[in-house]
Amino acid sequence: MAAAPQQQVECVAEFKLVLVGDGGTGKTTFVKRHLTGEFEKVYKATLGAEIHPLVFYTNRGPIKFDVWDTAGQEKFGGLRDGYYIQGKCAIIMFDVTSKVTYKNVPNWHRDLVRVCENVPIVLCGNKVDIKDRKVKGKNITFHRKKNLQYYDISAKSNYNFEKPFLWLARNLTGDQNLEFVEMPALAPPEAEVPAELAQQHQAELQAAANMVLPDDYEDF
Repeated sequence: MAAAPQQQVECVAEFKLVLVGDGGTGKTTFVKRHLTGEFEKVYKATLGAEIHPLVFYTNRGPIKFDVWDTAGQEKFGGLRDGYYIQGKCAIIMFDVTSKVTYKNVPNWHRDLVRVCENVPIVLCGNKVDIKDRKVKGKNITFHRKKNLQYYDISAKSNYNFEKPFLWLARNLTGDQNLEFVEMPALAPPEAEVPAELAQQHQAELQAAANMVLPDDYEDF
């Protein structure tokens, strides 16, 4: 069932979601999977940001995330505070086929929490549809140190697309029973995450989650 045009939807809640991460990690591809969000995007040139309003239909009514995408501005270094101000939640994205994008996650996190204190944050490892994965589940520990949620995702295959938004919605509303009553309207998959590959990644992440981290543990 396709989502209604967003200007006709009266949302019960609306949140500014800041989407950050190195260039080329797939942030824009990820947000553009949501068809209505692409339809209504707004460009704020002064901040180098595209704003994509994504509506999700929940058992509490429609919830809108205004997703602020850096639109390539991250190559200039630190983003302006205006990009983060009044952010209610965030997604930090890296590319599982590029170790350097994961190594830079702490920098994005530091910039984010300097302005947006105590907001719910999801860390996402994108491009898990690519078999030559460089950042293994056992290496992904930053979220455990900083009390973030983590998901493997694949923007091109729509794999786990809704999970970061559902987790954020539950935390922002304080309702752990909140559910999406219909799946978001997404562009058709351009890639596939084979079931056995997804199971393998999930097993590695679960094994990593059960490991005790020493205080001086480094991801790489």
